Amino acid sequence: MGIGNVVNPSDLSFFVTVAAAESLSAAGRDLGVSTAAVSKRVAQMESRVGVPLLTRSTRRMGLTPEGELLLSHAKRILGELGELEDLLTNARQQPSGLLRVNATLGFGRMHVAPVISEYCRLYSRTEVQLQLSADPPPLTDDAFDVCIRFGAPPDSRVVARLLAPNRRLLCASPRYLQERGIPAVPADLSRHSCIGIRQGSDAYGVWRLTSGKGAQMRTETVRVSGSMTTNDGEIAVNWALEGHGIVMRAEWDIARYLQNGQLVQVLPQYSTPDASIYAVYHLHHQLTSRVRVFVDLLRQKFSPLLAEERSELD
Repeated sequence: MGIGNVVNPSDLSFFVTVAAAESLSAAGRDLGVSTAAVSKRVAQMESRVGVPLLTRSTRRMGLTPEGELLLSHAKRILGELGELEDLLTNARQQPSGLLRVNATLGFGRMHVAPVISEYCRLYSRTEVQLQLSADPPPLTDDAFDVCIRFGAPPDSRVVARLLAPNRRLLCASPRYLQERGIPAVPADLSRHSCIGIRQGSDAYGVWRLTSGKGAQMRTETVRVSGSMTTNDGEIAVNWALEGHGIVMRAEWDIARYLQNGQLVQVLPQYSTPDASIYAVYHLHHQLTSRVRVFVDLLRQKFSPLLAEERSELD
């Protein structure tokens, strides 16, 4: 029996989607089919290959060692098939196929999703899956073609293209600052209510503020605390708007509130760790037109928007 009689490309795409889901029912929702249909197809694949691929329980499922092996090869094969399609059709201006994108919750919802909408309108032969998460996936994970990240990843195995410069700012509502006072130096933050955001690998409850330049540059580390924390940046900003404390948030998310006076920047003479926005993807994806064209569109859309927001702050 040939390998094509055991596993075919549609099986590989199906299995990658199933493996990314937490349960068969979740996989069914992603695929637009019933749970029973997913279970039946998995069983058919297991029958053809002769080994179990999934471990099933009432609430969750996992991969067997053979399932892990299939998943690893499936991702590689599907990626190579996509690259081959691009090369054979010379589709530099007309990308096609599946594009898998990951972004953070608030930024992805507000800024990445509209770009994907335009991308699909421009290139009708493409299909896009957008997954939003509080934490970015590991760089070793090849489950996505493009990840939108804040800050350049320190890893030479991936391509990190700058989409737009960005900075994190400290801010609070005028009411809060009137009631609690305005911090003059970083150490004052320890006496304030600071709204915590648990995201990514950033040290929770630790803010680093830098002043001066060159030989005079000095970084101060302040441990902050407060009664409210969340893993959703939009919620944290809303709490700050309601007067609950000081928040550190990317300029993209708060520029309009600073411009209309709903928030006031705190300690503006200090800078925070870089938060520039990057599109990150593995080296073997850079030749595919769907990745290249999508990243180019992101750069085209983000740079003017950021320039406009900064001009409103000046």
